[in-house]
Amino acid sequence: MVRLSAGSYLLVTTYKKDGTPVPTPVWVVRDGEALGIWTVADSWKVKRIRNRADVLVGPCDVKGRPTGEQYPATAELLTPERTAAYRTLLRQKYGLLGVLTLLGSRLRRGDRGTIGIRITLA
Repeated sequence: MVRLSAGSYLLVTTYKKDGTPVPTPVWVVRDGEALGIWTVADSWKVKRIRNRADVLVGPCDVKGRPTGEQYPATAELLTPERTAAYRTLLRQKYGLLGVLTLLGSRLRRGDRGTIGIRITLA
C-alpha cells in the first residue's frame, strides 16, 4: 500500500454496468491505511463507482501504462469535508503543480465540483 501511495500516479480501473473495465490514471495520496484520489464530481468514474464500488488499482505512468501489479480494492465516495482534506494532501505531495491544478479546478467548478475517493485494498 505504501508503494502505491508513494508513486505519482495510480491506475484505477472501474467497471461499467456490463462489466467492461475502464482504467484511468489519477494522482494518489495516502489516507492512513487507504489510498486517496480526487476527481471531478460528475465524472464517469464517479458514476461507475456509485454503481459498483469494487475497483482494481496499481501503479502506472502518466499515460496510464501499468508499471506493477494491480490489486482488488473497494472505493468510497467522500463528503465535502473529507474531500477538502484530500486537497490539502495533494497540495503537499504535488507542490506547485498541485497548487495550480487545485486552484484552476476551484475557479472552474468551485469546491463542490470535485470529490475525494477513498480506496481500501481488499
